[in-house]
Amino acid sequence: MESITLNNGVKMPILGYGVYQISARECERCVLDAIDVGYRSIDTAQVYGNEKAVGNAIRKSGVLREKLFITTKLYIPSGGYRKAVNAIDESLRTMKLDYIDLLLMHEPFPDYHGIYRAMEEAYQSGKVRAIGVSNFNPDVFVSLVESCNVIPAVNQVETHVFRQQAQAQEIMKQYGTQIESWAPFAEGKNHFFSNETLREIGQKYDKSNAKVGLRYLIQRGIVVIPKSTHRERMIENIDVFDFTLSADDMAKIDLLDGGRSLFSWH
Repeated sequence: MESITLNNGVKMPILGYGVYQISARECERCVLDAIDVGYRSIDTAQVYGNEKAVGNAIRKSGVLREKLFITTKLYIPSGGYRKAVNAIDESLRTMKLDYIDLLLMHEPFPDYHGIYRAMEEAYQSGKVRAIGVSNFNPDVFVSLVESCNVIPAVNQVETHVFRQQAQAQEIMKQYGTQIESWAPFAEGKNHFFSNETLREIGQKYDKSNAKVGLRYLIQRGIVVIPKSTHRERMIENIDVFDFTLSADDMAKIDLLDGGRSLFSWH
């Protein structure tokens, strides 16, 4: 597994396992499988309703806590600083963890400045090792960065071959913030798994569309958190470090960028 170094020196695996839309009942088994096949970074969120299952799996896995990298996200659609303080402690209690490796604000809620101030305090007190944001477009991201004390370590945004976020990534780089992809497979939209460009490139390396799509993002320095409930797919998704896409292949994939979100709700 390759890692990147965040702007505060904390190392984060460049490929992790996401648990979005996995039921609490199934999540514990999935996370145990993911850890067993080699994942060390697990991404959850308060709104997913499966933080407790993630915490259970961590304790049952037999892997030392310091070998794992756990991300969760605050979901506070109303209220600000005080609700955020309580929500951070609630996530720690729910997962029964002494600390969280990466804490993100799930989206720019009203009073995101107040919420982020609570996150800064949690970081400074040692409750979390790194803090960041999610779904912050460049304008809102810069607004936060220009007024905060702790520059976000990560901004997790919709990023895949059909929405490549090159401009947003460049802006994040200016502030030392790491871009992280959610929906690296575009959740199958735009016929991702049968896309002809990805298929033709994959044939050269004997790799699937999924692996080509992940490899493309990784070579651009983007953290990815693919999700699957199937152990064999988990193994396939993590097996992307034995080949390198050529510059020509990267350029061909660049042309797939539509520059727009594929998710109307977002």
